[in-house]
Amino acid sequence: MKSYTVRDYVHIALVAALYVVLTITPPLNAISYGMYQFRVSEMLNFLAFYNKKYITAVTIGCMIANFYSFGIIDVFVGGASTLIFVSLGVYLFSKYKNEYVFNGQINKAFFYFSLFFAASMITVAIELFFVAKLPLLMTWFTTGVGEFTSLLIGSIIIDKLSKSMDLSL
Repeated sequence: MKSYTVRDYVHIALVAALYVVLTITPPLNAISYGMYQFRVSEMLNFLAFYNKKYITAVTIGCMIANFYSFGIIDVFVGGASTLIFVSLGVYLFSKYKNEYVFNGQINKAFFYFSLFFAASMITVAIELFFVAKLPLLMTWFTTGVGEFTSLLIGSIIIDKLSKSMDLSL
């Protein structure tokens, strides 16, 4: 296991804090929780393609942000889901990192990861089914569509940022 430097810990803390701010700050908090989710902060998941330390950052950010929804159960379910699926997505789709689709606008790895992560919203749907008594399939569909949309938009933003700054630090 790689040991982190102080600089790495600062980067992790900053990205985790940014995730929290982009999730809980009004008006974004109104669209970040529940059956119809569109978390702007999810775009930060793509940072893990540049450096795996950001898997830790988005997991911590998600766990802190989830304190504001259904409490401790959401902290663990959402945190575990983020850790598992971001790690797995980066592992599965890293080989496509330099390939592009849609006229060079979206990296293939980002596109496939967006689909994969949208499907992983079944974990959120199951949690909401038990905790909030929401319909399972409809909740999976709505959270999946929101996740896919926010990740697709985020993929364009993160890809553009990567061309103007080194995100692998």
